[in-house]
Amino acid sequence: MVTKVPSRPAAPRRLLRLLLATGVAATALSAVPQAAQASPAAPAAPVAQATADAKSGGATLTVAVSQSIDSLSPFLAQKLTSTSIHRLAYEYLTNYDAKDARTIPGLATAWSPSADKLTWTYTIREDSKWSDGKPATAEDAAWTFNKMMTDPNAATANGSFTANFKKVTATDPRTLVIELKKPQATMTALDVPIVPKHVWEKVGDFSKFNNDQQFPIVGNGPFVITDFKVDQYIKLKPNKTFWRGAPQFDELVFKYYKDGDAAVAALQKGEVSFVPNLTPAQAAALKSQKNVKVNDAPGRRFFAIATNPGARSQDGKTFGNGHKALLDPAVRKALFLAVDRTTIVDKVFQGHAVEGEGYIPPRFGSYFWKPETAQKRAYDPAGAEKILDAAGYRKNGEGKRVGKDGKVLDFRILCHATDPNDKAIGKYLQEWWGKLGIGLKVECLDSVSDPWVKGDYDLAFDGWSVNPDPDYVLSIHTCGTLPATPKDSGATDNFICDKEFDTLYAQQAVEYDAAKRADLVKRMQSRLYDTGYMNIMAYPNALEAYRTDQIKSITTMPEAAGNLWGQDGYWSWWSAVPTASATSSGDSDDSSSTGLILGVGAAAFILAGVGVWAARRRRTSADDRE
Repeated sequence: MVTKVPSRPAAPRRLLRLLLATGVAATALSAVPQAAQASPAAPAAPVAQATADAKSGGATLTVAVSQSIDSLSPFLAQKLTSTSIHRLAYEYLTNYDAKDARTIPGLATAWSPSADKLTWTYTIREDSKWSDGKPATAEDAAWTFNKMMTDPNAATANGSFTANFKKVTATDPRTLVIELKKPQATMTALDVPIVPKHVWEKVGDFSKFNNDQQFPIVGNGPFVITDFKVDQYIKLKPNKTFWRGAPQFDELVFKYYKDGDAAVAALQKGEVSFVPNLTPAQAAALKSQKNVKVNDAPGRRFFAIATNPGARSQDGKTFGNGHKALLDPAVRKALFLAVDRTTIVDKVFQGHAVEGEGYIPPRFGSYFWKPETAQKRAYDPAGAEKILDAAGYRKNGEGKRVGKDGKVLDFRILCHATDPNDKAIGKYLQEWWGKLGIGLKVECLDSVSDPWVKGDYDLAFDGWSVNPDPDYVLSIHTCGTLPATPKDSGATDNFICDKEFDTLYAQQAVEYDAAKRADLVKRMQSRLYDTGYMNIMAYPNALEAYRTDQIKSITTMPEAAGNLWGQDGYWSWWSAVPTASATSSGDSDDSSSTGLILGVGAAAFILAGVGVWAARRRRTSADDRE
């Protein structure tokens, strides 16, 4: 089990919340407090004296990463790597408790709704400063939200949170008031980084500004972004004035490794201290390594096959070259009946996963859904054959299925070249679907963003990290997230637009009763399951490892049996304490030292390029976004 930070004096709770939380029943949006109570003790703040361990040159925590950054602008970033960095650099109004993911104060110390739930008042803390010394105020929060409300480009990443906002004002430096058009259940889970008005009001075109030219970047989180090089690294320093206490490592570096095995080798040599997203084989090999601790925790994401339902935009135009046969529900159902999830869990994930069905992983207990027996699509290749026969897709003389248009059913599936699970499952699909008479070409690319955004795919391996509150990952399947025109980039996952799903989404968004909202979320998952556009195959465990001779202690989330990478907040990196032996290794790629290295390996954090900025999607890795 991963070491936890020793308990320290209680401190008001911190704030970013998007990546991990176990199946806690209470989520940020379920309950609506009349006023936020003082939060329980947060994980112990890094002790100021504690860096006697790594005096010479300072201790550097280096994280190995393998996913491209889509943007360093909080208004554009959607990939897990980018949003994770923003959680370190900016505060959100509220945060998630490291123990059980309940809502706790962040930039806001308290909040209360009006009787009709249409006006929310937040008290902004007095002890938060921007890294350039200026105080963080309610005016910064009001400006952030108003910019998203008035500039569509500023709403690219998180516009769903403010779409229902009517008016946002700062009545004084410590009071933020948000007026709504109708009740909104996510008001204590607004996953929006608050930015400094005095810096961002100078920005012109928000669609092109990627916040990657001037360093250090002004923020008010526990870390300050100090340097960035495409596909090489991103560097952060502790924010010495952070209200909860400065992190203990002298530098945090996320270093890019395109190959997961290379990241593991770096961990074994002590060049990195932490590697996430391990394969079962890598985890097994590392368990016998001296000074290496493997963490195997229930995951917060799903692994799925997504079908192209016909790429379209809000102006009614269709585009892309998706196979027309996949528009037929019978074909989608047959394909999914011929997927053996048990084999995938046992053979590919080697037991380090749970068989998938619903959209929300089982760790989020109140929202977890399983189909009833009559609804369940269990592995049934014979049944798949019958469905295809009945729908008119007959086999020709060569044993190939032929569509109603006389063309054989040959599909393509987008595969992440950096994800061995994609490749392994692709081989199984070729075998299983081949027996149906359906061909499959597995197209593995370093970046699948371009063909995905263009709708140039038939199927794709898909994966999302789910937040304690599921609103965001549900919203990406609504009609409103389709791109405005074929030339635009929407927030949609894979162009799903289903009116019944949209109706349920609208209902859950305004439902404050926790049980009723959970029921609506389950009905949404049921609808997504029945349409067959998404086939959730597994909920992978979080397999990760770190060097105990470099990291003395670090906080998992949830603390009882949680993960380190991809948390709903900043607990892991903020709480990490270097060991006495952690000293500068001097193997930096440039002039700055990367002494103590903590690697977030294969599929966590690779910093992508300016050339990829325009494709603001979470596709480079299967572990995409919250």
